[in-house]
Amino acid sequence: MEKVELIRYLLKITQSRQKSYEDVRRRELEFQVDDWVFLKVSPMKVVMRFGKKGNITPRYAGPYKILERVVKVAYELELPAELDEVHPVFHISLLMKCVGDPASIVTLDSMAVKDSLSYEDVPV
Repeated sequence: MEKVELIRYLLKITQSRQKSYEDVRRRELEFQVDDWVFLKVSPMKVVMRFGKKGNITPRYAGPYKILERVVKVAYELELPAELDEVHPVFHISLLMKCVGDPASIVTLDSMAVKDSLSYEDVPV
């Protein structure tokens, strides 16, 4: 029984140490309805996610508007029509808050680079 108690004691110390390391990195996130967030896209080779394919895919897609808070750690997003096959509820760890005006974000599709690696600078 002494060995069992010693093992339990050492496990408790180890768990406490690991929890203290994780608590330093953890940040409490909470979003409100109508907030704008970016959705994390997993960078996987050869797998097509959210219309992007390859090694140089962006890490985040969006911004998307939050429609509803399902539970404390899950939110429903307003996804565009081309993402109808994707379930709209995501865990909070996959979301990043959009700081600033979402209308001012330039999409990658709107930027065109020619074969000569030059672009045309057009004033707004």
